[in-house]
Amino acid sequence: MAMNSSVSSTADPVFDPVALAVGGVQGLTPYQPGKPVAALERELGIRQAIKLASNENPLGPSPLAVEAGRAALATAHVYPDGNGFELKARLAQQHGVAPEQITLGNGSNEVLELIARTWLAPGRAAVFSAHAFAVYPLVTQAVDAEARVAPALPAGHATQPYGHDLAAMQARVDQDVRVVFVANPNNPTGTWVDAAALEAFVAAMPATTLVVVDEAYFEYVETADYPDCTQWLARYPNLIVTRTFSKIQGLAGLRLGYAVSSVAVADLLNRVRQPFNVNAVAQAAGLAALDDSAHVEKSVATNRAGLQQVDAALREMGLRVIPSVGNFITFDTGREAGAVYEALLRDGVITRPVENHGLPGHLRVTVSTREDNDRFLQALKKALA
Repeated sequence: MAMNSSVSSTADPVFDPVALAVGGVQGLTPYQPGKPVAALERELGIRQAIKLASNENPLGPSPLAVEAGRAALATAHVYPDGNGFELKARLAQQHGVAPEQITLGNGSNEVLELIARTWLAPGRAAVFSAHAFAVYPLVTQAVDAEARVAPALPAGHATQPYGHDLAAMQARVDQDVRVVFVANPNNPTGTWVDAAALEAFVAAMPATTLVVVDEAYFEYVETADYPDCTQWLARYPNLIVTRTFSKIQGLAGLRLGYAVSSVAVADLLNRVRQPFNVNAVAQAAGLAALDDSAHVEKSVATNRAGLQQVDAALREMGLRVIPSVGNFITFDTGREAGAVYEALLRDGVITRPVENHGLPGHLRVTVSTREDNDRFLQALKKALA
């Protein structure tokens, strides 16, 4: 029997994956990490570049963590403990909570995404400050929730220029707000909120709103009256505190973070968490890193000296510096920051432009060893000249 070879007058629709994607993802701009050293050296044909763009620990990981990670590779053919029993038990001991209050993540970024997936959706909203960590708007938009951005404190504020304005954030909270993100200290500004002000803010939140305090840089802070919010969990069941092993522990490449919360909150997060989300090497290295207090103390001391060195030198150049308690400093270049950034790249120094954080003209630089700090400062003088 002859086949009907007639062609339809209506053309088949063209496959358009963007149109098929959910609304929030359609307009999402991916997170842009700091430029890798290998990429810069390949592009410009230079050698011995230094990366001061991603707030990594210049001392590297704990030697104990490296040893434990190597040992864990011997059983890499076996799935990791999907519950992270030993690591959660050790973290629970450190924070004085039950292991059931810990949620492990593939970096604290994954924990933030789990929070968004669990409590945000179309018709719901998240509140965070201007100049806050870039992941908050990303995870909010990805689930099609509303992002309510509160203005930060003014640039001329006496102690916290560009810091969180908690009153402005609180004013944006209503029955539709399910999550409030507060980075303390904040990235990229390095500003922080003291214990009394932050606890008053948490206490004022309605029972329908979770408060996520992101303490990624907790171990670096040496300022009086800086709070450890994990100690507040018994009083505030709607509080979630996130931490990471990427910064002072020096395990950024292994992707390990966690949340401390109520048991009920952790149970929900673990329902959406992927099985085996934290690999065996990361779990072993993280467990060992928690027992290396000497490495942490050396990292804090190196950062303290570096903060003083870089802050003083930038001010000596006449540049406006945002006072920081993290392991980085953001400063106003006084001109188009992109040109300064590119000039630094040509000298083999990678920093981080922060215009996408609402800070045009600013660069963020990771505080490193004295030698690397000196190299950055000399390259910056050359770039500004």
